[in-house]
Amino acid sequence: MNTSPLADQTLAQFSNWLMYSAIAVYLLAFLATCAEWTFGSRGRIARASAAATGTAHAAPDAPVRAGAGPRASGGTALLAPAAVEARREALSALQDGPGAAGDDPRADVVGRISVSLVVLALLLHSGSVLARGLAVGRPPWGNMYEFSTAFALMAVGAYLVLLAIRKDVRWLGLPVLLSVLLTLGLAVSVLYVDDAQLVPALHSYWLWIHVSAAIISGGVFHTGAVVTMLYLGRDRWEAAVAKGRGKGRMATVWRRLPSAATLDKLSYRLNALVFPLWTFAVIAGAVWAEAAWGRYWGWDPKETWAFITWVAYAAYLHARATAGWKGRRAAVLGLIAFAAFVFNYYGVNIFITGLHSYGGLPTK
Repeated sequence: MNTSPLADQTLAQFSNWLMYSAIAVYLLAFLATCAEWTFGSRGRIARASAAATGTAHAAPDAPVRAGAGPRASGGTALLAPAAVEARREALSALQDGPGAAGDDPRADVVGRISVSLVVLALLLHSGSVLARGLAVGRPPWGNMYEFSTAFALMAVGAYLVLLAIRKDVRWLGLPVLLSVLLTLGLAVSVLYVDDAQLVPALHSYWLWIHVSAAIISGGVFHTGAVVTMLYLGRDRWEAAVAKGRGKGRMATVWRRLPSAATLDKLSYRLNALVFPLWTFAVIAGAVWAEAAWGRYWGWDPKETWAFITWVAYAAYLHARATAGWKGRRAAVLGLIAFAAFVFNYYGVNIFITGLHSYGGLPTK
């Protein structure tokens, strides 16, 4: 239904207000998540006391007796406290950590507040995207600003869905919210354009199908990439602990994350889950190209990089099914695939001219 220019302008302004409100609430949620990590870390006195008694971070059933050291009352030799600590630290590094809140009830409360703020921000964010679509009378992803806001919306949605399913992934909040804030900050400050109608090539019902599939895929790929980066950090920390190190500033962060094996499995499942939808998005784009330009494929830069992204993710999934390509090497390949996805959006739209050069960047 067509609306008057005044109504369109009013809805567009309302969309902007909702977006700024969403960013403000996302920022509050981010600060609450930072507080959760801060309160959940053990104090220096507690850590020193635990290390002195050889009980910090111990596995529940970890054996500690050995054939050297001071004698216990039963005549069994015990390891020195430092050796016990090193051994138990290595064992605990292979287990899932307690999460962002650790074992602190205050941090758990703050974490729950953070999730509530994320839900509120998501509602404001969704309202902004919807109002933008109503203002222009079309799908609200016809330029780079609109795609960025929709992409960020799907990234937050993927996090909340994962949180609802698994219940123990609140540790994802910090990196996800940071990346979402950066994406939205770039959208409103650099990529923003006034609401406008589409170029003729985009006037098609395929805009709903093809672009929405790409946006959902991107949101899940984004979450998978975040988990992959956390996996690489946790895996490196576990290797350092196994060598008697792993006591740096980031140790308290890595210790509270799930094990490297758990993170590796989660990132693989996320990428594998959404890969069929990305495949559909690429095929739908080819069908749309035939309807718009009379050919299914023309090696336009956007098409080429979409195909490169598909190949990279296909190679990643194939590598995961191959015995020699698990762990770090597969993780690096997964990050390369996501980098190709990001370049396909930002790089191709900004720096490369082609049939898809309608990103709607603001002009001076």
